[in-house]
Amino acid sequence: MAQTRQLDDSPTAEGFLPRRDFLRTLLAGIPAMALDWNSFPRGPSVARTGGADYDAVIIGAGLAGLSCAAAFARQGFRPLVLEQHTVPGGYATAFKRLGGFVFDVSLHSTGAGERAGVHDLIPGLPEIKGLEFVPHPYLYRAIFPGFDIRVPQRNTAKYAEILAGFFASEKDGIVGIIEDMKGLARDINRYSQSGGKADMATFAKDFPYLVKCSGKTWGQMLDARIRDPKLKSIISALWGYYGLPPSKLSAFYYALPTIGYLEEGGFYPKGRSQAISDALVKFIRERGGMVKLGARVERVILEGHVATGVATADGTEYSARVVVANANPIDVFESMMDEKEYLKDYLAKLRKMSVSLSCFQVFLGLKKDLVGELKIPDSEVFYSPGFDDDAAYRSLLEADLRDPGFGLMLYDNVYRGYSPPGKNTINIMSLQGYDHWARFEEDYGNGRKKEYRAERERIADILIKKVEEVLLPGLSGAIEIKEIGTPLTNWRYTRNYRGAIYGWDQTLDNSGPTRLPQTTPVKNLYLAGAWTQPGHGYGAVIPSGLQCFAEIMKSWKEAPPR
Repeated sequence: MAQTRQLDDSPTAEGFLPRRDFLRTLLAGIPAMALDWNSFPRGPSVARTGGADYDAVIIGAGLAGLSCAAAFARQGFRPLVLEQHTVPGGYATAFKRLGGFVFDVSLHSTGAGERAGVHDLIPGLPEIKGLEFVPHPYLYRAIFPGFDIRVPQRNTAKYAEILAGFFASEKDGIVGIIEDMKGLARDINRYSQSGGKADMATFAKDFPYLVKCSGKTWGQMLDARIRDPKLKSIISALWGYYGLPPSKLSAFYYALPTIGYLEEGGFYPKGRSQAISDALVKFIRERGGMVKLGARVERVILEGHVATGVATADGTEYSARVVVANANPIDVFESMMDEKEYLKDYLAKLRKMSVSLSCFQVFLGLKKDLVGELKIPDSEVFYSPGFDDDAAYRSLLEADLRDPGFGLMLYDNVYRGYSPPGKNTINIMSLQGYDHWARFEEDYGNGRKKEYRAERERIADILIKKVEEVLLPGLSGAIEIKEIGTPLTNWRYTRNYRGAIYGWDQTLDNSGPTRLPQTTPVKNLYLAGAWTQPGHGYGAVIPSGLQCFAEIMKSWKEAPPR
């Protein structure tokens, strides 16, 4: 009874909802584990029965847009994807350079579905075949002052043992925090598999970890188990994946993907992330859908606050029953339509949300197998110069590289043949705030890049020297090809606001059910991708596209096309 009263009366960390109401809201944001394809309408499409040109026009060929279009095509409908870049995939792309080097734009590690003993599955779309995901030799390596830890693949007991070897007095807390993450995943999986049915009177007993973690940051979740600040930072080594330090990051958004990595492993696709995007494009086209590249959408066509299509930069108009924006909502609602008065409350809400960090990347092709010569077995390495994650975050926001950390990807240790024979492909990455680059915006847009290029070279040199000092001696002299990506590069190729790589920050008030929903105030206009539910990352944006499709199918069942 005491637990039930606490569930009724205790406020969440945000302080604006009773816990019972908060949990109801939370549960409403947990989707079903798998789509019930048989429950969805099927073609013939609206377009084939007269009226609109397409059943759905999707703005943007990121993974969310492509997965949404693939779902439409799978059901016999006719989607059209319009992408401003000449390559599909958004951040899931690759680019070629001289010497046979092919660089992945973003992917270091992701989860992968398994069937018949082979990791080749895009969850939700089992018909897509031909992909192969290979495991990292270690999940990752974390280097801190005085600590150098290799995290094993799919072995949480071994991981706990390694940590306890450094922090013997924290053994119970280490086991406890891992169990908290596992328990949270179990509770959410069980709730999802139940079809969203839960007895609120016994909820605290039935889903104890979900109750325990609700309304908490990852830092608060850690504080309940771990005392040593160094251990807290080491356990949180992956926070760069999620864009916020533990003190600001929703517990759900650290715990769930992290335990997924720890238990299921980290993988990388042969053919790079571009292979995932290309497989989705092929699937769409084979089933009658269309993907147009180099087609930038400038305007969402509205009739009485209802989306009826889009217009591209060349003046072409495409009509559709629904429009799905796999694009940043600020541009969609402020630049692609003139509805500021009608949308004033919605726009005010968007402007209050904090935008995630961008990133700075150095892509290097080495003229020799330096990684092999140094006998380094790792593929993904995180280096931190200290244990104060909040201070590190402030440095990233300000692009302060006086003592930088970094993420390092050594792709040739993932699978043989990644690079040209006898060479290496590596990526150095640092999260970075956009404000440092805002001063170059106007000149960058007008092709005046002298000062911009000097600054990106300065920062790249700092990161290269730091990697050389920490892990790869001789790196500077081994470079054959160097490319640099900045927050402005991210904006140029993806049009993400402020070059964001994670959409909105995953704060307590902007994650899970409180994150921007896929429905919008404009009828027949939907959102998919990192800016909406469930969030960012390869393992979230593909489900986002599928969830968006499911939301549209729900509305079509309630009001069938005529």
